[in-house]
Amino acid sequence: MIYEKNGALVHFFNSEIIKIEPWGKNGLRVRCSPEGRISDKMRALLEIESPKAQISVGEGFGEIVNGKTRCCVDKNGKLSFYNQHGKLLLEEALRLQPLKRPARAFKPHLKGKYELTMSFESNPSEKIFGMGQYQQEFLNLKGCTLEMAHRNSQASVPFFVSSLGYGFLWNIPAVGEANFSKNITQFKAEQTDELDYLVIAGDTPAEIVEEYMEATGRPPHMPELAMGFWQSKLRYRDQEELLSVARRYKEIGVPLSVIVCDFFHWPCQGDFRFDYDYWPEPEKMVQDLKEMGTELMVSVWPTIEFGSENYKEMLEKGYLIRNDRGPSNHTEFVHPAVFYDTTNPDARKFVWDTVKKNYYDKGIRLFWLDEAEPEFMLYDYDNHRYFEGNCAEVGNIYPSRYAQGFYEGLKSVGEKEIITLVRCAWAGSQRYGALVWSGDIMPTYEALRCQIRAGLNMAMAGIPWWTTDIGGFDSGDPEDPVCRELTVRWFEYATFCPVLRLHGYQMPYIPAPEDAKGGGQCYTGGGNEIWSYGDEAYEIFKRLIFLRERIKPYIKRAMDKAHKVGTPPMRPLFYDFDKDARAWEIEDEFIFGDALLVAPISYQGATEREVYLPEGCEWICVRDGSKINGGTTLRVSAKLDEIPLYVRADKDIDFKMFQY
Repeated sequence: MIYEKNGALVHFFNSEIIKIEPWGKNGLRVRCSPEGRISDKMRALLEIESPKAQISVGEGFGEIVNGKTRCCVDKNGKLSFYNQHGKLLLEEALRLQPLKRPARAFKPHLKGKYELTMSFESNPSEKIFGMGQYQQEFLNLKGCTLEMAHRNSQASVPFFVSSLGYGFLWNIPAVGEANFSKNITQFKAEQTDELDYLVIAGDTPAEIVEEYMEATGRPPHMPELAMGFWQSKLRYRDQEELLSVARRYKEIGVPLSVIVCDFFHWPCQGDFRFDYDYWPEPEKMVQDLKEMGTELMVSVWPTIEFGSENYKEMLEKGYLIRNDRGPSNHTEFVHPAVFYDTTNPDARKFVWDTVKKNYYDKGIRLFWLDEAEPEFMLYDYDNHRYFEGNCAEVGNIYPSRYAQGFYEGLKSVGEKEIITLVRCAWAGSQRYGALVWSGDIMPTYEALRCQIRAGLNMAMAGIPWWTTDIGGFDSGDPEDPVCRELTVRWFEYATFCPVLRLHGYQMPYIPAPEDAKGGGQCYTGGGNEIWSYGDEAYEIFKRLIFLRERIKPYIKRAMDKAHKVGTPPMRPLFYDFDKDARAWEIEDEFIFGDALLVAPISYQGATEREVYLPEGCEWICVRDGSKINGGTTLRVSAKLDEIPLYVRADKDIDFKMFQY
């Protein structure tokens, strides 16, 4: 039975209901339940204004058109999507005789939820971009199988843009899998009560991404202080050590926008306050830093130790994630701890109220939300129970709710330009001011190449604010020439990322003193400041930081555009040059802002690389001002203190501003 109801097209058969409705200017949202009813859950989506769809129903056939997207449903419930030109974009893979394989397979669990497998026909020539952050050297995800689950350095953000001219959101926060194989495109959810996805047709990748951002939310205005240089390491052990680093930057005349107070500055995980034995005057520290032109960011973890002053109350009120089987002990850093439940709105308010009293009221406006996956000792997803449901059903929404709690808390006290550093994300996280970084990656050139792809796929998944630990996080040795070269090349790349941030757990490792108490019980690493990597690197870092300062107006325009329409400041070449087939193949270059093409050096010892300049305009070489026609492939040199940069000649941009 196919019919129209309340502006939606509905297919109903044997208790299975499919509802297709307009979402935004060109989107169609599809929901399906085997139980004959559709929930009102929004998940990643926002209520947005949508035009009245054109709906027609015939014998065994239905059609709904919203802007550039048309969906047809046949008598068997198979859905097919077309653009305004009649081009087939996506169709469900319904295989009747002799396979008897449904496109939508709901497998019931004993507890009333379902395991869901959703199958679409595959176009072997299709290219897929987005889906979040995975540690692999693939920008085009066609042929990839992706775990839709969060881990340290992995963020599942289930939106992609297809080279065929559509965007697709898997609007289900369940743990699962996406498979973009040659013969089938398939999504799986371990537990869910219904199917929910969004299809958006568009003439360009930019149009698709911008409409998706309208549907899930655009980022706030980025504060200007976030556009400069951020200094961080694991970890400054006390107030004087942190201040001494800031003072040295001031003495050498290098602008320092943000300095980070990392984990275990607290007496106990879950106290959400400074350990005054090591940080005796936080208000004065904040004020001293402000006078130097530097803002303090503090790390907040969602871990609650059993000995925390807040543990008992949070346990009694149900603010903690619990296990369905066995004791609730989720992680261990110095001492065992459990994670607080960000899906519980009362728990979010409790944490924010505590943070406000102990940090915000002392002048701190920037927060680093670490462990945001969260990082369980064992990723035994179906054993963890959240306020909103079992982790296997809703777990991927955890980092979004984590950012939401701080965004709403900061907004409630009058803050407008809100940014929080978060180690994970899901669809919609961007609307809460989430700046995602790529986790505890290794200090290798392979990792650098992975980050280049990961950052671009995060951009295509709707996460415009993104950064990395420059040089990699764990076990880098600043005395090692290879590490020094890698960190220089990484710093060059990061200068043209949305945020420029130096962080890491570098050698030599320094254990905690045997008699340490409270936060002092945690280890730390060696130096990770710009002067830690030798004189040559030091001079290069300084020039890059001053370059970053000089181009702040350019960065601000890019961030304003992200806020107003959703354009990611860092994006693949095809985003701006979609008519150039070669631009869809390039995976290690990107556009930053309106006009700059960046081609990082990402191989050890390399002093040259191939650069492709897309068709559609002339390009100006930043190094010497020469003009090159678009559609050209060059072999260019790049000494250690150089990164290939090119500016679009058709933009009113002075290429000299990018010289350093």
